[in-house]
Amino acid sequence: MTREYIDKSTLAKFIMHLNNEQLKGEGLRNLSPEPINTFVYNKSDSQHVTIDEIVYTMPATSILPLVANQHFSFERPDELVAWQFNREFYCIVDHDAEVGCVGFLFYGIHHPMFIELNDLENKNMLLLEKLFSDEWQSRDNFQGEMLRTLLKQLIIKTTRVAKQQSKSYEYFPDEKMDFVRNFSVLLESHFKTEHEVKFYASSLNKSPKTLSNIFNLLQQPAPSKLIQKRIILEAMRYLHYTDKSAKEISFELGFESPAHFSRFFKLYSGNNITEFRNEDHR
Repeated sequence: MTREYIDKSTLAKFIMHLNNEQLKGEGLRNLSPEPINTFVYNKSDSQHVTIDEIVYTMPATSILPLVANQHFSFERPDELVAWQFNREFYCIVDHDAEVGCVGFLFYGIHHPMFIELNDLENKNMLLLEKLFSDEWQSRDNFQGEMLRTLLKQLIIKTTRVAKQQSKSYEYFPDEKMDFVRNFSVLLESHFKTEHEVKFYASSLNKSPKTLSNIFNLLQQPAPSKLIQKRIILEAMRYLHYTDKSAKEISFELGFESPAHFSRFFKLYSGNNITEFRNEDHR
């Protein structure tokens, strides 16, 4: 079952899935994807979820944030609750100063992020689910704003729990880790066109060496590695889910030539493009 709110004047969209067998993410298989973020709440037993061809176990009583370009499917989607929203309904980037989630929940370094809930947190989430469900009974001019307010609560509650479970936030204060979050947001916005650390360092008013040193002190992977990893992930998505040629993908991802892209893919994925795609289609 799904409940959907759409504001035709702004194109804002919010969807709540309740035990919906059709819940899945098409990622790049959707020829006209609408950028949409998703929170999946598993209040039942653990189950498998496949994200970009990799199988994970989603723990019982946990939450999983997902983004538009991810392809995902669940073992038992009919046991899940999910909330989806587009930028027009609630822009997480524009509200980042309020909720502190962008580059952590959605575009963070350590993904996928399964956020496990203790008994009290789970009770709070069940209550929030009920408030969402109750709001669908209202059909007035306030419904959109009420749903937006509840979504903000969902984001804040999830972010709080996730940070408590993050070793990085346990060891380092928020203001230090915010630097990593800001890098993650920049990377997500520019990885297709900017492949060098110096661009991200400059955007953060640091030198490349200082940026690398900060990440090292915060016990995070090197910025250069994160850039490489993000490009490879997107390349694999194109190879998995589209019929684009290696040449088309190379230009989509900002490489000067298909040969350069081919060498990059082989170096950082361990496979050549043809073998990877053939293996994928067996």
